[in-house]
Amino acid sequence: MANHKSALKRVRQNEKKRMRNKSLKTRIKNITKDVRFAVAEKLKDDALTKFNMAKSIIDKAAKKGAIPKKTASRKISRLSKIVNTISA
Repeated sequence: MANHKSALKRVRQNEKKRMRNKSLKTRIKNITKDVRFAVAEKLKDDALTKFNMAKSIIDKAAKKGAIPKKTASRKISRLSKIVNTISA
């Protein structure tokens, strides 16, 4: 464990960031599962709604630094590809 005042503060900050990132990543996983389930069940309107929500959540996570921007772009692209199969 750290002994200096600044190192103790850094430990506290890192823990806050870790919990925030964990929460965002969990939201991404859950909404992604929802989109995939809606597509599997052929629920077009539900899939589109959930996809738009997923896009928003993924973009916010990338903006806050929880995931890299290219990872966010890749996730959105793959979800988009899946959702487009239902509308075609």
